[in-house]
Amino acid sequence: MRVVIAEDNALLREGLVLLLTSAGHEVVAVAGTGPEVLPALLEHRPDAAVLDVRMPPGFRDEGLRAALEARARIPGLPVLVLSQYVEESYAAELLTGGASGLGYLLKDRVGRVDEFLDALERVAAGGTALDPEVVTELLTRRKGSPLDSLTPREREVLALMAEGHDNGTIAKTLVVTERAVHKHIGNVFLKLGLPPSDSGHRRVLAVLTYLNNQ
Repeated sequence: MRVVIAEDNALLREGLVLLLTSAGHEVVAVAGTGPEVLPALLEHRPDAAVLDVRMPPGFRDEGLRAALEARARIPGLPVLVLSQYVEESYAAELLTGGASGLGYLLKDRVGRVDEFLDALERVAAGGTALDPEVVTELLTRRKGSPLDSLTPREREVLALMAEGHDNGTIAKTLVVTERAVHKHIGNVFLKLGLPPSDSGHRRVLAVLTYLNNQ
């Protein structure tokens, strides 16, 4: 996999390069400031990009802006965004307009190498990878919404879907059958007023888009 890394912290940036190359991936470019990100993405058109949200010179949302602009110019460009904290507004903006091939992880997750690499590979394949803490924020802050009608089990299934897991993984995690998971997913979509679907990450994107526009 060809990857572009955008991270202003030199130590973390070099750590990401080492981690990815050790896993057999090729880092085709690195960027340390916001203005460097978009040109690198447009030049190399990588299989995936790993971007910090806040970068110089303003340390606001330079990385996020570059990601959104790059995806506008290269539709479907897989992007995994890293953030120091859960910033719901950034997650919502990232997901606006469809989130195929998008991920949002807290930087602490990078230290869990297998989880990080798995998330990156899911994103590169067109899936979704949201940090569990981000999912929790998205779910718990929505009061007085159709989410209130979900059972505890359905909320668990929705959270695991939002993290990007497939039916088999959800079934193993909750120690239930895949048939039961399929049924719960159908109930979730029904209660949220969304058409029932089991079409991989599209179901996750539909749910998250719904949540982010409440």
